[in-house]
Formats: sequence, structure tokens, C-alpha cells
Amino acid sequence: MTSIENYRAEHINADWVATDEATLLFVVDSGRVLLIRKKRGLGAGKINGPGGKRDGQETLQACAHREIYEELCITVTESHYRGRLRFQFIDGYALDVSVFVATDYQGQPTETEEAVPLWFALDDIPFDEMWEDDRLWLPGVIKGASVDGRFVFDGDKLLNYVLT
Repeated sequence: MTSIENYRAEHINADWVATDEATLLFVVDSGRVLLIRKKRGLGAGKINGPGGKRDGQETLQACAHREIYEELCITVTESHYRGRLRFQFIDGYALDVSVFVATDYQGQPTETEEAVPLWFALDDIPFDEMWEDDRLWLPGVIKGASVDGRFVFDGDKLLNYVLT
């Protein structure tokens, strides 16, 4: 394992290279936000936004729309880019995540092998069951703000961050 001194959040800059590119897509509707309980993969068991890794040359927005369909069986026709989150784990894994928000969708959110759909009031988001960084940026994003964040994690523990 590598020392945290090698992974300060301020070192996640233009020279930083992610292992994977991914997306998160938050559906906001009638004062609620659609989240998931992940069943597998990074963050399994946690509550998070739907999303996942980019496939090949698809656009990041297309990735977000594909992932929400795969995880919840709903179709989002339009979403809005809200920013970028860069995650460095001290085990060496690095994830570059584009964040989107949508207010319109078709279909009924349905449990799949990947996720359980969960609706929460915007003022009752279960941050204690989510990644530590979510409480720092998610409230602003679902209210229309943009985000640019860099985070360093040791497993599930947030060690350092820079947020603008």
C-alpha cells in the first residue's frame, strides 16, 4: 500500500490519470431524489446515485443514461452536466466521475441485479449510509450548483479533499 503523502487531494490535477471514467446520474422529481442501494461493485451496500463505468467511446452523458437504464430500468431522455469528481484511493485505484442531474424520466424505477431504487426527500438524504464525500457536494448539485471535487480515500475512509 502507498503512503497518503503520495496522494494529497491537491495533487489530483491536470497530470493525474484515472484508472476508469464513470458517471453518476441523479433524478430529481417532486422534491425527491432517486438513489440506489448498490448490490455489487465499488461501494456495494452503500446508498449512492445510479451510475457506472464508461464503455469504449460512448459519451459520458450516454454512459449516464445507459447506466441508469441498466440499474433501474428507466429511461432518461435529457440530463444536465453538473461537474466532475476525481477519486484517488491509496491502493492506487483512481476514478474520474462526471455528474449529471435529470428531472424527467420514463418508466418505473425497478430493482435489478445491480441496485435497489430508493426515493428520498431532498432534506432527508441518508448521508450516514453513503460515501463520506457525498454530504459535501450532493446537496448543492441537486439544487442546481456545479461541482469540482478531488478526494482521497483509504477504502471507505475519506482522508483529504479539495472542493470548489
